Formats: sequence, structure tokens, C-alpha cells
Amino acid sequence: MAIKQLEAKRRERAGKGAARAVRRENRVPAVIYGAGQPPVSISLDYNTTNKLVYAGRFLTTLFEIDVEGEKLRALPRDYQLDPVTDKPIHVDFLRLVSGATVRVEVPVHFINQDISVGLKKGGTLNIVRHTVEMTVPADNIPSGITGDLAKLDLGESLHISAFAIPEGCTLMITDRDFTVATIAVPSGYKEAEAEEAAAAATAEAAPAAAPAKK
Repeated sequence: MAIKQLEAKRRERAGKGAARAVRRENRVPAVIYGAGQPPVSISLDYNTTNKLVYAGRFLTTLFEIDVEGEKLRALPRDYQLDPVTDKPIHVDFLRLVSGATVRVEVPVHFINQDISVGLKKGGTLNIVRHTVEMTVPADNIPSGITGDLAKLDLGESLHISAFAIPEGCTLMITDRDFTVATIAVPSGYKEAEAEEAAAAATAEAAPAAAPAKK
């Protein structure tokens, strides 16, 4: 996957007071930790961070962070939003080293909705899991896994076994073939089927019930 570039400034002081001072400068306090090395306190441009957070897939995006000339490869592990304004106020990054693996939520995508058997009959796609948790190579985090809806009929389910899992990735749930999506039967469909079946049965029985001609 592509690695995004991100510029940061080093923070010499930590703590709530220092963090508030950083935010007053229209920046977001953050920390890079892990890989057996001391944590690095940094600050990020607020506008850039806000766009990245709300663009989606932030927690599965690999970054090369330029901390005043020192480049660190890291993956966002968590972020905090202001409870009132929903603005990002802190980000935690996990430092990555060559050959490392990380545990992430990989997005689920679907194809062939337009020719899906069940959807063409009026069914509704019910996505049970929007993401699937996996252990993946840190330098090759998949952007998603894809399920084909073409042959899925009303009431049928698409299980994880129908998805191609990228090489080097391991599912966290391995004890069952769990459901990822289903095609929900539209309201009234079963009743309509029952009425049609009853009408057909009545039509077939009518000639037999008619009196024989002399």
C-alpha cells in the first residue's frame, strides 16, 4: 500500500498544560511509541490532521512522519476527539520496523451489486461486518478485501471464506466461517410467494373438483 508523508514538530514538554499550549497554536499533540524505543512527543498541523481523520481509513494508513528531519514510519493506533466540537485533540502512533506485523481492521468492499440475483429481486444488502480484523505485514497493509454479490440470492449469506485474503495476512477469527453480509428478503415477499402458491394450487385443483359431464 502507499505510504503517506506527514510532517511533525518535536515537543519537548509533555502533560496536559503543554498539550493545551500546542492546541492554542492550531496544532494537535501526538506521540510515537513502540518497537522497544522511547516514545517521541510530537505535534501535527491541525488542518492536515483533521482532513486525514475524517477522510476515512486513518487507522489503517501507514505514514512516514518527518520529525524535523528524522523520518519515522508509524501507524495510527488511536485518536481522541473533543467531545463537544469533534475536533481531533490527540493522536497515538505505533512505530514500525522492517518485518513487523500489526493488528488492524481491514475494510470490506463489494462488487456486482447491479447484477446480484437477490438485489434484483428487491432484496437489501445487509452488511454484518464493515471491517475484518487481521494481522498484516506493517509495510503491506491491504486497503480492503472484496466480496462478489453476483450469485447471492434472497436470504443467502456471504461468508469470509468467499473472500480472498491477501498474502501474508491472517484472520483473527479462525474457528468459524463467519458471515460478512446477507441479502435480506423484502417485506411482504414471503406473503406474496405464499399467495401465489395458494392460487396455483387452487387452479390445479379446480378441474379435478368439477363434476364429470355425462
